[in-house]
Amino acid sequence: MNWPGKFEMFHEYQVVGRKLPSAQEVAPKLYRMRIFAPNVVVAKSRFWYFLKKLRKVKKAAGEIVSINEISEKRPEQIKNFGIWLRYDSRSGTHNMYKEYREMSRVEAVETCYQDMAARHRARFSSIQIIRVAEIASADVRRQYIKQLLTPKLSFPLPHRIQRAEKGHRSLFVAKRPSTFY
Repeated sequence: MNWPGKFEMFHEYQVVGRKLPSAQEVAPKLYRMRIFAPNVVVAKSRFWYFLKKLRKVKKAAGEIVSINEISEKRPEQIKNFGIWLRYDSRSGTHNMYKEYREMSRVEAVETCYQDMAARHRARFSSIQIIRVAEIASADVRRQYIKQLLTPKLSFPLPHRIQRAEKGHRSLFVAKRPSTFY
């Protein structure tokens, strides 16, 4: 949720890197990743971590071509997000799909990290975000998100204290106020 004055923990970066050019390979292949990290330094580090696993390219034998922060197109509109992730638990590695209803991709990933820490005791370093996609309301799978998609959804406020008119209010009354309608 985007509270007024809320500090965003993560940013979304697009990192483009490659293997260093050599005599055998003059123009090496470029690799592009979208990475969620608190700052540029961590984004670069995560990029090399993933590239080492996927393509056997180390930081010492590679270079970062560009790094850009990606901003949300419609940050004022609420959207449904599906997040595919992999995490290491005490018993092994698990793949997972989770859904969140947030204003931006970054907020959905922040919520995902908090949720994974709470439900599965997974740390930031043990979670690998594979894919984040905006999903249509018809494609939502999880019941806890489907219940928020009903038209004209309202949340009742059962405990309301009735206030008297301005001129006839007494400071002390003989009976306890009823908060139910």
